[in-house]
Amino acid sequence: MKHINPNMAFAGMLVVLVSACNSKVEQKPGQALANVNGEEITVMQLNDELSRSNAPATQQEAARKQALEALIDRQLLISEAAKEKVDRDPRVVQAIERARSVILAQAYMQKRLGTPAKPTAAEVEAYYSQNPQFFAQRKHFDMREIILPTREVNDELKAVMDKTRSLDDVAAWLDQHKVKYQKAQLSRSGSELPPELSAKLLALAKGQLFIVREGERSMLVTIADIRSSPVELDAARPQIEQYLVAKKGKESAEEEVKRLRASAKIAYINQPSPVADAGAPATALERGVAGLK
Repeated sequence: MKHINPNMAFAGMLVVLVSACNSKVEQKPGQALANVNGEEITVMQLNDELSRSNAPATQQEAARKQALEALIDRQLLISEAAKEKVDRDPRVVQAIERARSVILAQAYMQKRLGTPAKPTAAEVEAYYSQNPQFFAQRKHFDMREIILPTREVNDELKAVMDKTRSLDDVAAWLDQHKVKYQKAQLSRSGSELPPELSAKLLALAKGQLFIVREGERSMLVTIADIRSSPVELDAARPQIEQYLVAKKGKESAEEEVKRLRASAKIAYINQPSPVADAGAPATALERGVAGLK
């Protein structure tokens, strides 16, 4: 039986039921818009839904109606959940408490730090010149790949890859051994890839095969072509500004947490204290503009 992560299920239900745009309903905040089995849905609730995403002005009325219907659907589900005492399930209680704590922490940070200042033109230009691999010297990679279960990547397959530079030959071997796989073609610029992967691709010869593992699946990849794809400063400026603002916000948040930790009394119970400066996996921000979506 497949187990469902309650946190993911809770978040997923909210995502499905929320649809909105940045418009306001011109009515009093407490005025009811609908009554669902005795429970009112108010203008304030609808305005909260409508503040969560953007929609063209021509679609605002449609978005308002859709958001109201979503609120009605949600209230029906909440009522049924209460009847079946779902709200008392320890996993649901934990998921709700986690959501509450995340919202409070984020609200505190927003109040404490505000919005980071927009980077100066000099800061943008410095980042551009210091990261030519993302911009002035950016490369574009055209690749072909075979996707298959990681368990099928054995020594015998690796030996075949070492003997040939043809992905088609590898596919023929997989067919012969009745290994299921999928073929794909992809094209990525250096700024869309983690720097370490981009550097690895540049070091490989055209047509050379290599393996990328992602948990239970692996990709057998070959480079079909590498071409220059430079980006001028003016075109890169909005992306760099977005990255630098996010980076400043992240650094400010880390400093605030550091300040709070310094003045707090923290005791680890029944477990060893973490090693100072143990390091952590790189985040999207730490991968530079390449981590931006």
